[in-house]
Amino acid sequence: MEVEMANIISDETIDYVGILAKLELSPEEKEEAKKDMGRMLDYVDMLNELDTSGVEPMSHVFPVNNVFREDVVTNGDDRDNITANAPQKKDGAFMVPKTFV
Repeated sequence: MEVEMANIISDETIDYVGILAKLELSPEEKEEAKKDMGRMLDYVDMLNELDTSGVEPMSHVFPVNNVFREDVVTNGDDRDNITANAPQKKDGAFMVPKTFV
């Protein structure tokens, strides 16, 4: 005999999920949420019935390739233009007021 997930979801679990979701649920809404969550878990539990013995484990449904480009500097060292309009500069860097003592 199968145990339905709705029967093993505690009131504390529903309260905790409500806190995480920042929801204030009435007692009737909590019971309905418990039933809904149980139905969802029962549905997901059906996956245990599948024969996956010939299926290779994978981390993604689609093949994942490196989509990053090479890190190539394109703007070069343009320090003089970058600091040209700075109110104050020293040794090629911006001078700013002290932020701590």
